[in-house]
Amino acid sequence: MSLTLGLCPAALSLTVMSTPLEDTMDTLIRIFHHYSGKEGDRYKLSKGELKELLTSELTDFLSGQKDPLLVDKIMKDLDSNKDNEVDFNEFVILVAALTVACNDFFEEQLKKEGF
Repeated sequence: MSLTLGLCPAALSLTVMSTPLEDTMDTLIRIFHHYSGKEGDRYKLSKGELKELLTSELTDFLSGQKDPLLVDKIMKDLDSNKDNEVDFNEFVILVAALTVACNDFFEEQLKKEGF
């Protein structure tokens, strides 16, 4: 049974047969809620929870970063309502921005290779 069952009309299909995109949406929700709520609001990520999520789930993204204030900067950029926590909507903005950056990089590589 899916974690998202009952939260979204399309979630019903996740229990029967799902597409790769539906699986990905479900995974995003599961990952967010796995890290949220250990401190404070269970539906938001504190700075510590965000750092744990980034360190565990986006290891390649953080591995090349030398800035010790990177998580603080990401938190400040994502926290649009300035409550010092990252809600799911703010988290999805991070995932979307990183996905766009990866796609842009991929397209540039293809262009360099003549595709």
